[in-house]
Amino acid sequence: MNRLKSFFRTLEKQRRCGLIAYVTCGDPDVATTPQIVQELERAGADAIELGVPFSDPIADGPVIQAAAQRALERGATTNDLFAIARRIRETSQIPLIAFSYVNPVMRYGVERFAQDAAHAGIDAVLFTDLPPESAAEIRAKLRSHGIATVFLLAPTSSDKRLASIDRASEGFVYYVSTTGVTGTRRDLDPSLVARLDEVRAKVRNPLAVGFGISRPEHYAMLRDHCDAVVVGSAIVRAISEGDPSGAAQRAGEVVRSILGH
Repeated sequence: MNRLKSFFRTLEKQRRCGLIAYVTCGDPDVATTPQIVQELERAGADAIELGVPFSDPIADGPVIQAAAQRALERGATTNDLFAIARRIRETSQIPLIAFSYVNPVMRYGVERFAQDAAHAGIDAVLFTDLPPESAAEIRAKLRSHGIATVFLLAPTSSDKRLASIDRASEGFVYYVSTTGVTGTRRDLDPSLVARLDEVRAKVRNPLAVGFGISRPEHYAMLRDHCDAVVVGSAIVRAISEGDPSGAAQRAGEVVRSILGH
């Protein structure tokens, strides 16, 4: 959690919008994922979401669904999340956010998951399908091991819901840019900027926005209206489009393009 808080404090001091990069653990394989993360950091990513492969990723579009399926077919497990994080921690202190549905964590065992995540150097867990009303036990166990819990905020969320999610979230609030699933989009909702300004004025946590962000013009549009953007499907697609030996380089090129490096 300290790495995550430090990350957002640094962004505030530098007066810039950060970039959080998403990768699916085990795609193209477990050994390559830390190499991809290393290249993403080199390209300018400020934090990393490590996606836990899951058989029923209902919040994800076809690109990340396919990546999860490939990882599962190659034998990736929740244990590999921790192995990948430990490998990353050998050379990097970049904030690591486990991106997971609640089922794999419950199946693994919440206390065991929290303990192993802490030992591996994971800073937070973002749950895609866990409402804060049902999260008290999980949050408490994660917090006891120094791990933050992050929740999603939808465009349709009421002010009451916004306040509830802001209270429950630690580290930051993840604002979903559009109703629907993850995936690259040509254009973002024109009303997104105004909504982000409204939400940002009401939350105490830093605000990150994701789902559909894949182009330099998206980053340019959003960077003055949130604390970080999340880029996922564009990176995952690039990883899949070619030989695994070039996966890290292709992933890094996506981040460089979006940031204009």
